[in-house]
Amino acid sequence: MTRRAAVVTIAHGRHEHLRRQIRSLRAGGPGGATTPHVVVAMADTELLDTHWGEDVHVVAMEADPAALPLAAARNLGARRALDLGAHTLVFLDVDCLAGPGLVAGYGEVVARWPDTVWSGPVTYLPSGLGETQLARPDLLDAPHPARPAPRPGEVVHGAEPHLFWSLSFGLDREAWLRSGGFCERYVGYGGEDTDFGLQVTACGLDLGWVGDARAYHQYHPTQNPPVQHLHDILRNGAIFHERWGRWPMEGWLEAFERQGLVERVGDGWQRRCALTQP
Repeated sequence: MTRRAAVVTIAHGRHEHLRRQIRSLRAGGPGGATTPHVVVAMADTELLDTHWGEDVHVVAMEADPAALPLAAARNLGARRALDLGAHTLVFLDVDCLAGPGLVAGYGEVVARWPDTVWSGPVTYLPSGLGETQLARPDLLDAPHPARPAPRPGEVVHGAEPHLFWSLSFGLDREAWLRSGGFCERYVGYGGEDTDFGLQVTACGLDLGWVGDARAYHQYHPTQNPPVQHLHDILRNGAIFHERWGRWPMEGWLEAFERQGLVERVGDGWQRRCALTQP
């Protein structure tokens, strides 16, 4: 049986990043141009009104732009991909370019180990790259040092669930259904992908890393720590604590504490003072 793959991307803005991602998927190897690509448009009418090509299936999702439902959007995208007949689901962050063979790389390991949720190495690209460089991001391959980075042809089994991230991952349709998808109580930034990693192992699935599925994160400005997401991090952190008995994102929370923005209360955290900037 031929295993059909589909790519799922959630988006609000980042249209040029999405255009490059679509080009990278189409150029990524056999079948790349015909792999269905489900794009969930969260409160983004411009994305809905744009023709992206016959392989791109845009799904509308009403949302508050100030509190995007990332978890629910991924679940919606997965449902659409399954409706299209996908046997392998590949989730790719809107900022990520697909390396050559990314979809095929996920497809091969998912077919061999269908009870594992697979992640591929992600390289964070620097700012200032031109279109020629962005068309060949694999020439700048330097995976993020905080995550496993198997070489092409290598796989890692039994991965740490707290290191799971949603930038790039693939899994079998039955594994997705068994996992229950992302917990939709999470809204806005932070926590939902670590929750999913723990949920995957709690239901008896494995986590792994595959070197053949490489992605490249396009640059965009960020804050470190992400003060603009403080409210989301506190709310989602409390949900995570309720579900798993510990707080996630503690490095950021401790950085917020040093800035006088939050304080510890018992085994939790709360906002200490009003932010002076959005």
